[in-house]
Amino acid sequence: MGKLVVTAFTSLDGVMQGPGGPDEDRDGGFSHGGWVVPSMDERVIELMTGVSRRAGALLLGRRTYESFASTWPLAEADDPIGSKLNSMPKYVASRTLTSVGWQNSTLLDGDLDKAVRELKETEPGEIQVHGSAGLTQDLLRHDLVDEFHVLVFPVLLGVGKRLFGEGTIPAGLRLVGSTTMGGVVIVHYARAGGLAYGAMGPETGNW
Repeated sequence: MGKLVVTAFTSLDGVMQGPGGPDEDRDGGFSHGGWVVPSMDERVIELMTGVSRRAGALLLGRRTYESFASTWPLAEADDPIGSKLNSMPKYVASRTLTSVGWQNSTLLDGDLDKAVRELKETEPGEIQVHGSAGLTQDLLRHDLVDEFHVLVFPVLLGVGKRLFGEGTIPAGLRLVGSTTMGGVVIVHYARAGGLAYGAMGPETGNW
């Protein structure tokens, strides 16, 4: 059975919109596109190469799919990320697309919740979601995400689409791993049941 892993670049205040370039996603008048680029050194690129190699399949929203499909096929044959993305199975969740042309791409039909649960039953290994802010909110709303792999960059944006929106279902998480690369903090969390509660303070003896 596959596990669904959301991999996201976020600012310290949780914004994930338009990390890679000025025109990547201008929804809502967003004008800060390209904010990860100054921090994308060789170590971060090497990390993302390793992340891509772990993937068994991709699940993408329309905007990210169209962006990837227009750029990654242009990569050199020996590009480790490009060769992996081009060859692996890709599943696209979209209410507007009627066809997908990138190699090994499949357009998901019908109800997202049902389609993704079936995908997790049939695709082994990691099903990775990259970017895809709108799709990620739907996946969170349906409680479909098994793990979060988040790269937090040393910027504050103040506006934009956030990784965890209002539809996020409360849940407990377990830290799988963490590291830092320059100013970038990388954290990897797995689902760990429901949300636990407690109390603290001098009156409780837990301080």
